[in-house]
Amino acid sequence: LKPRFQAHSHPFPRPPCPPRPQIAAMVRVKAYELRSKTSKELLKELDEMKGELSQLRVAKVSGGAASKLAKIKIVRKSIARILTVYNQKQKAEA
Repeated sequence: LKPRFQAHSHPFPRPPCPPRPQIAAMVRVKAYELRSKTSKELLKELDEMKGELSQLRVAKVSGGAASKLAKIKIVRKSIARILTVYNQKQKAEA
């Protein structure tokens, strides 16, 4: 009996996959970086993130790219991080 499937080189080899876009690197904020900022800077960054989130939600409704849909989660988490650090600062000052 001979094997059913033989490993052989295909006449048209599959091209390599394109690199995945690195969306997390653009947006993701680190808590230790936020802690070094002032409360005003945190609120400014929070406002920017909220604006970006609203733009991404508009893109989602109008059928945006998959990368934008994935970015929504990252922006939401970033907003939560900023708020957490901001609230920690407020408690420490009180």
